[in-house]
Amino acid sequence: MDEHQKIAVLGGGSWATAIIKMLMENLDSIGWYMRNEQTIKHIKENEHNPKYLSSAELQVEKLDLSSDINYTIANYDILIFAIPSAFLTIELNKVNASLDNKTIFSAIKGIVPETGLIVGEHFNQHFNIPLENIGVITGPCHAEEVAMERLSYLTIACIDENKAEKMAKAIQSWYIKATISDDIIGTEYAAMLKNIYAIAAGIAHGLGYGDNFQSVLMSNAIREMKRFIKKVHKMKRNINNSAYLGDLLVTGYSTFSRNRMFGNMIGKGYTVKSAQHEMSMIAEGYYATNSAYKIKEENKANTPIIDTVYKILYSNKNPKKEFNKLTNKLD
Repeated sequence: MDEHQKIAVLGGGSWATAIIKMLMENLDSIGWYMRNEQTIKHIKENEHNPKYLSSAELQVEKLDLSSDINYTIANYDILIFAIPSAFLTIELNKVNASLDNKTIFSAIKGIVPETGLIVGEHFNQHFNIPLENIGVITGPCHAEEVAMERLSYLTIACIDENKAEKMAKAIQSWYIKATISDDIIGTEYAAMLKNIYAIAAGIAHGLGYGDNFQSVLMSNAIREMKRFIKKVHKMKRNINNSAYLGDLLVTGYSTFSRNRMFGNMIGKGYTVKSAQHEMSMIAEGYYATNSAYKIKEENKANTPIIDTVYKILYSNKNPKKEFNKLTNKLD
């Protein structure tokens, strides 16, 4: 990644908006693809995203906004995908511009439902993007706190250390610190799994479990995450680093966490459909649960928390009964 390569963000949600805000601290020009023309018009006229992080002021003169995904891909070298995983395939089906020689960074904390792959693997296997041209932008970080310019930490993972360092330099500022990692598979799986554990934390809260149980749940979740990731991608990593444990904790405990909110509603008796309808944002963990359950079955990983969330969300099992069983499997 050289200094003259141009960066674009693809996606119009809260995380995409937060990344745009971070990049504006250092760059004079940023591409931004979002499919909604009305939102683009509003941003140009009012200098903020009307639907997400509306308090964040946007420097419109720095933005090359487009509702044409092929224009953005053709004109930018480094593409940061921040489209919810449930809609990624729909957007990629529109692409006829070449992805050759592009560097892809995934800021999607989920799994592609149609293929059951994390985003990096999806681009590698279905678009022939070399692994050294794929990176991950992960937490622990909530978009809402970026908008408020609260001190936040990000992890930038890429096999090519130079690409990771350049991306870290592009997004860091007085309120953003960025560290780098070479664990592109592990960090992306961790970003996907922590959403499932946040749903579990939300269900527990909705059922009336207290802080004492939540601490045990999170302690077991990080060990379960370690077992899962080790099965799918064995390499030396410290699961207690911020990209893994830190991201899990902020998603499991924060009131900003949409996955925790979704789980809380399920625990209180909402059906999956009614909970989804109530929320204006996507809870990535819902889709991730189905894929993670299949992956853990294939790899024979011991994952009692994932199993419990899967039974509740996809087998219509009673949350109270399933959590009662789960309590006997945790230590």
